[in-house]
Formats: sequence, C-alpha cells, structure tokens
Amino acid sequence: MNGQERAQIRPGITVQVVQKQDQRSGKLTEGVVKDILTNSARHPHGIKVRLESGMVGRVKNILS
Repeated sequence: MNGQERAQIRPGITVQVVQKQDQRSGKLTEGVVKDILTNSARHPHGIKVRLESGMVGRVKNILS
C-alpha cells in the first residue's frame, strides 16, 4: 500500500514516511502513526502524519 489514501491510515499502524528534508534523497523513516495531519481523502504525495516520535512526514509505505 502506498499511503495516498487517508482511509488506509489510522493511529497505531507502522508506516514508512519521507520527511520534508529527505524528499530529494528519498530516505524513508519507519515509525508508528500518532496523528493524521492531512484532511483530504487522498494526496498524490502521501498522507501527512505525525509519528509517535514526534516526526512529521508523508506516508510512502504501510507496513502493518
């Protein structure tokens, strides 16, 4: 799953996100979703979330 659909994402699942400063390199960071920050149902670059670590990024992969 690619993380573009808000309905697929909920707090507590493990995802890989790309942070703003890592967009050029494509470096992914793994974490557990705490909050969903994107209000729209879809986003072409991935739904923006806050992880439990406090990190903010766009979901690229849903792991669980």
